[in-house]
Order: sequence, then C-alpha cells, then structure tokens
Amino acid sequence: MSFGSRVAAARSAYGPLCVGIDPHASLLEQWGLGDDLDGLERFAATCVEAFAGRVGFVKPQSAFFERFGAAGVAVLERTLQDLRHTGSLTILDVKRGDIGTTAAAYADAYLDEDSPMAADAVTVSPYLGFGSLTPFLAAAERNDGGVFVLALTSNPEGAQVQRATSGERTVAGVVLDELRAANDGATPLGAFGAVVGATIEAHDEDLAINGPILAPGFGAQGGSAADLERVFGASTDLVLPSVSREVLAAGPDVAALRDAAERVATELLRG
Repeated sequence: MSFGSRVAAARSAYGPLCVGIDPHASLLEQWGLGDDLDGLERFAATCVEAFAGRVGFVKPQSAFFERFGAAGVAVLERTLQDLRHTGSLTILDVKRGDIGTTAAAYADAYLDEDSPMAADAVTVSPYLGFGSLTPFLAAAERNDGGVFVLALTSNPEGAQVQRATSGERTVAGVVLDELRAANDGATPLGAFGAVVGATIEAHDEDLAINGPILAPGFGAQGGSAADLERVFGASTDLVLPSVSREVLAAGPDVAALRDAAERVATELLRG
C-alpha cells in the first residue's frame, strides 16, 4: 500500500491522533526513571506497549535518543522495529535536510525498508531549497513511505523565514505549492505531507495539498480543538494532531497512557 493509503487506513482504524515518544529528562524523572540508558529503554518500551495498535500514528523524537550516543540510537532502532506491523504508523521526527549524496544517505537511513532505523515517514526541512528534498521523496516512493516537510511552524523564529516572500509567494506558500504538485493525482491521499503548527498566527496559505498535515502543538503547548478550525479550516480532515507531554505525563502506567491518548483524541474530535 502507498503511504497515503496507509494513512487513510490508520485514520479509519484508530483515528487521526499522533502521539510523540519524547524521552525528555524531565519526563524520565516524572516517571521515576533515571536519566540514563536504562531509563530510556524502559520509557520507550512502555510507550510501545501503550500505543502500538492503539493510536494511528506514533512519533519518536530522535534527538532524545541520540543524546545517549550509539546505545541510545540502538534503543530508537528497536523502538521503530517494535512498532512496525502493529497497525500504528511511525513518523520519525529528525527534521533532516541536506544536498546530494548526503540527503540520499539520510533518506536511505530512515526510509529504506531494509534499514535498521526504517520508519513509515520522516520529517525534513526544505530550507536548502525544495529540490534538495528530491532524494527523500524518491526514497519514500520506492519504499511506500512518507515525508513531512516543515511549512508553517509555531516557534516564533520560524516566521522570519517561512513568512518571508519569494517573488509573489511566501516561502511557506512555495513549500505548500511544491507539495501540492508532488501529490497531484494521488488517491486516496498523497505521500508527501506538511508540518503546520497548531498554534500559529492567522495565515492566508492554502493547506489543501492532497497529503497529510502533521500538526504539533496540541495539549501542553497550548493548541486546542478550536485551533483545528482556526488554523486548518477546510483542510481539517487532512490533519494528524500531534500530542506528546499531554499524554506522556500520564505514565508510566500503560493503562493510564492509553486513557490519556483516548481522552485527548476525544476532546479534539468533539471540538
């Protein structure tokens, strides 16, 4: 199945919620775990048990694993492997972006189905030019994977670049145009998505890209059900609302984590 088809299937089975796996030092402490490799392993394994086959999308944040060095990366590899074929799709949050053979190597590392760190999709940065992402898009097509491209992020610094103009279009608008073209004709959905923050200020961009929209910022970061309509409008059906701390704060009890994910999903859908 294409990534777009798998997104549609996961949404139908489990709903649109995406839950992050962010083993931040403060969360490890809150769970009564050490800020060490053992704590990382227990945190990740608990998240897999809680979310695999329970939520549609799971998003490990690579940086929180990488900070433990090679052993931490090995935990990330096992986490991704344990989530495969569970019904939940993995979105590896690495925000990579480079050119030429380096971009191709990153793409192979995260999207080649034979890679030990293979994910269903990966986040990337387009700010070396959208064309620099060609190796990622090509690797995604070869492996029925997905790519989520930063477009309108909610960090205050993002507007300096994303809302700057390139000709008659904003930079974010150019990125969205490129995604729309890359997804043209795909059914039921294209494989190439955008990252759009749930707490961004008012905008005039067309978010109808025929691809999924990963929307971080719900829950602890301030995004609410009201922001779905405010930010995404007619494109709300494309949105995968992403939550991390709001759900992870319920751990380490597996049942409590599942209940928190279900509660957040219900609140967003009710809105």
